[in-house]
Amino acid sequence: MGYADVNSGNNAVNSLSAPLSGGTGGKVVETVENGVLDTVHMNEDSPYSGNAMLVEDRPSVADEDLNSAAAPLPSVSTSNIERRWSDITSYAPKKKVQSWFQLPNGNWELGKIISSSGTESVISFPEGKVLKVNSDSLIPANPDILDGVDDLMQLSYLNEPSVLYNLQYRYNQDMIYTKAGPVLVAVNPFKEVPLYGNDYIQAYKNKSIESPHVYAIADTAIREMSRDEVNQSIIISGESGAGKTETAKIAMQYLAALGGGSGIEYEILKTNPILEAFGNAKTLRNDNSSRFGKLIEIHFSETGKISGAKIQTFLLEKSRVVQCAEGERSYHIFYQLCAGAPSALKEKLNLKDVGEYNYLKQGNCYSISGVDDSEQFRIVKEALDVVHVSKEDQESVFAMLAAVLWLGNVSFTILDNENHVEAVADESLINVAKLIGCDIADLNLALSTRKMRVGNDNIVQKLTLSQAIVTRDALAKSIYACLFEWLVDQINKSLAVGKRRTGRSISILDIYGFESFDRNSFEQFCINYANERLQQHFNRHLFKLEQEEYIQDGIDWAKVDFDDNQDCLNLFEKKPLGLLSLLDEESTFPNGTDSSFANKLKQHLKSNPCFRGEREKAFTVSHFAGEVTYDTTGFLEKNRDLLHLDSIQLLSSCLCHLPRIFASNMLNQSEKPVVGPLHKAGGADSQKLSVATKFKGQLFQLMQRLESTTPHFIRCIKPNNLQSPGSYEQGLVLQQLRCCGVLEVVRISRSGFPTRMSHQKFARRYGFLLLENVASQDPLSVSVAILHQFNILPEMYQVGYTKLFFRTGQIGALEDTRNRTLHGILHVQSCFRGHQARHHFKELQRGIATLQSFVRGEKTRKEYAVLLQRHRAAITIQKQIKGRNGRKTCKEISDASVVIQSVIRGWLVRRCSGNTGLLKYGASKGNESDEVMVKASFLAELQRRVLRAEAALREKEEENNILHQRLQQYESRWSEYELKMKSMEEVWQKQMRSLQSSLSIAKKSLAVDDSERNSDASVNNASDDREYSWDTGTNHKGPESNGLRPTSAGLSVISRLAEEFEQRSQVFGDDAKFLVEVKSGQVEANLNPDRELRRLKQMFETWKKDYAARLRETKVVLNKLGNEEGALDRVKKKWWGRRNSTRYT
Repeated sequence: MGYADVNSGNNAVNSLSAPLSGGTGGKVVETVENGVLDTVHMNEDSPYSGNAMLVEDRPSVADEDLNSAAAPLPSVSTSNIERRWSDITSYAPKKKVQSWFQLPNGNWELGKIISSSGTESVISFPEGKVLKVNSDSLIPANPDILDGVDDLMQLSYLNEPSVLYNLQYRYNQDMIYTKAGPVLVAVNPFKEVPLYGNDYIQAYKNKSIESPHVYAIADTAIREMSRDEVNQSIIISGESGAGKTETAKIAMQYLAALGGGSGIEYEILKTNPILEAFGNAKTLRNDNSSRFGKLIEIHFSETGKISGAKIQTFLLEKSRVVQCAEGERSYHIFYQLCAGAPSALKEKLNLKDVGEYNYLKQGNCYSISGVDDSEQFRIVKEALDVVHVSKEDQESVFAMLAAVLWLGNVSFTILDNENHVEAVADESLINVAKLIGCDIADLNLALSTRKMRVGNDNIVQKLTLSQAIVTRDALAKSIYACLFEWLVDQINKSLAVGKRRTGRSISILDIYGFESFDRNSFEQFCINYANERLQQHFNRHLFKLEQEEYIQDGIDWAKVDFDDNQDCLNLFEKKPLGLLSLLDEESTFPNGTDSSFANKLKQHLKSNPCFRGEREKAFTVSHFAGEVTYDTTGFLEKNRDLLHLDSIQLLSSCLCHLPRIFASNMLNQSEKPVVGPLHKAGGADSQKLSVATKFKGQLFQLMQRLESTTPHFIRCIKPNNLQSPGSYEQGLVLQQLRCCGVLEVVRISRSGFPTRMSHQKFARRYGFLLLENVASQDPLSVSVAILHQFNILPEMYQVGYTKLFFRTGQIGALEDTRNRTLHGILHVQSCFRGHQARHHFKELQRGIATLQSFVRGEKTRKEYAVLLQRHRAAITIQKQIKGRNGRKTCKEISDASVVIQSVIRGWLVRRCSGNTGLLKYGASKGNESDEVMVKASFLAELQRRVLRAEAALREKEEENNILHQRLQQYESRWSEYELKMKSMEEVWQKQMRSLQSSLSIAKKSLAVDDSERNSDASVNNASDDREYSWDTGTNHKGPESNGLRPTSAGLSVISRLAEEFEQRSQVFGDDAKFLVEVKSGQVEANLNPDRELRRLKQMFETWKKDYAARLRETKVVLNKLGNEEGALDRVKKKWWGRRNSTRYT
């Protein structure tokens, strides 16, 4: 936030230094008696119900200390606003080792004083630069021991450069939190720092960490609420970008962690995304700037658990809806809706890209680096579900947002020479009417005309282009503002339903800090007025704490100079000539303008010391933090914030329920009693209370609520305007410290006794500086003795019941003396301890050498005894092992011999298994061999043979595996052979049956021939001369041969052929069956079944050919014998030839 226009030379903050003596004088402004605040002057509108404070103004002795400072800050002139923070007092040490010097650029530099003479001093800086400066321009620096203290009240010198340096020292080490008495200062790191999470929450809950933190503030609030049964408040302030919203989230996170369990804490945390989406926007200085103030009141049950919550909002910046500066954005929800709405919702609302809407494209900025608007829209919808906003209401909310966007695109066309207009019935107007649920013609009339009542008549007045645009924008702003209020009401209903409240609560106030820009308008006017009220509450609270602590410790304390800002508040609130009263008065006049308002202010307030009129339409107000110049342009319009009755009636006639609710709320507000001299004018009777009046009422209610609580203050500081981590701009930080009132805390503490230390700690830390032994005395006596010994003036300290209270700089002097004394003591101690150490070392060295000799001798003897024992044990073990190994070897040799003998004997038996004589010989020799001892030479040979046999066995096993594989192949082939053999067996059987039938027929035919020959007497004698021998197959001739012999011989040959056929068929059948059994493994035989099968087949073929040949020879002989038989023989011959030709050819 810029402060280029802030001037520090104002009358409202003069003479603010602490009293340093008992002198009196000056104008009496306030009095304090017996610690009770008595009212002397009080504004009639004060929210404090008459509790004012009166403090006697006392002269300052520090006003002249900074007159000769090197150079002021560029935006702040040298004045009392600088001097009031300085701690250069008459009791400051004359000789300063380190001091602060202000450079021409306004920054402070720490230097070391080399020499000092008169009014000039020579100072050197760390980079080696040496300057001669005015001694009065130097400001004392704190000792190094106080660098980076976590509480600014611990600093001996409470001046601007010391405070800035301490904050920067801690900021560079990521210690962003620092205490300033009861106030927590939080410097925005602009990066993630490892200071949060469940581990830190538990640590602060268990009090294992005492460093400043938001968690510590929240923990203190919840503990005091439970202990004192008093409501608490956490007031967070700071300029835009200082981290107020995040700080409020962190405080809520801690309260939810400690008071959670009922589930309501999750709903409370989920309100943050909703409020940020609808109430935050991107500005030039902050990507997530809160454009409203909020108070979150968290209620607790009797058991300390969160039971409910209520949210109250203040002064939403409605003007941002219709206009925003270059590089800025409107409220986040518009961009999130356009980016993250589902396609169905976009189609229903007829949404387009953000660049299509006039309200959004003014800033020419549509996205934020590192932020996904689509994902943020999903988070917002999820949060709306959590706080029980129904889906129908959510769609209505999105419809209202789309209607606001389309309103910005509504254009007007000029109808006549008087610049009267009407709305163009294009897509924008149609979409607005559709979304809010009204008729297009009614919407057109509400935007382009205005109904006025004159007497008893109603007149319709056409609007000009500028008036129509104002009416359109006013409708858009009112819809959005009412939507925001409706959402807050829905959230409050969700957080309060079914929650029992006990009256205990912790309120978190996240409100805008003091603002000062190059151009300050109505928003800054209201914001700074709110900060004036908060600053007075801040000062009152700190004043009470100081007063209570002084009274409780019983110190001699009568009055504390307290700088009140009541004059500035009177300027705002006084009636009838206050800023707010005059603004409301001018706003009620139909012809009132911003220029007439500025002139009225200059006319009536020119004598007020806090007001100064400027040129044209500007005026300046002296706030507690400095002067701010306001431009009255737009003041009246923003203060009126008029929405004409026609627009309200249009909303009340809509079909959608949300516009009707908005219209009802606005009508109810118009029926509230009027505060101030406001009256109806120009049809603006729909809204009688001005924005400033409503804001003032809200602010008074807020202050009354805060007054009933115990406040805890958090001041957020932005270290640079670039939002860059690690960058620390002294001028910017200093301005914020003034605007946030942190340096006011320092001033109030400095006006009394800012440095406090218990008697025990003081005696323990500085007791050794006493010249006499006081170890037996109590801490209080030791403390008093120390003060007397160092001649500390009585007005520089106060002795309380439990603590010592010091003016500024006194502890610094004691600390310097302590450091010098400790340095000398340490030097003496180092020399003496060195001498003692060397002497002791030599004695130890001699003693160690003697001790080592004894120890080594004893150690060697013990080691020798152990070695001797081990040697004897090893010999015994070796004997046992060798004996066991020998027995084991003998047994192995004996077992191996038996195995070898069995192998050899088995081999000999198998070798001689085929020779019976050899078996008998082996048997006869067996008895003798049992008696023969195997010689050692033969045993070695047998062992070698056994090894070879084992190797051969392994080879056989491998071969066996191969043969096993082949056997599987043979088995598959044998199954084929079996099928073939079965078919061959069937063929043989058929052939056998055929041969048998042929032989039987032949026998029958021969029997018939024989009978015929016996009956026939005439037999041919030509053939009797020859005799055929059937046995040998040759012919024999004899005289005794006749016809009967050949016949009988033929029968015998046929019989022999038949017997041979039977025998051979039996033999072939048995052999084939045997081979099948061998092949299937049923019978064991040392033969190859395949080879034997082929040999059997060859034998069968050979026999078959021989048998066929003999059958043919028999046939020939029988034919010769039966030539005489004629036709019978011929028939037989044909039959026989036919049978044999088919069977054996």
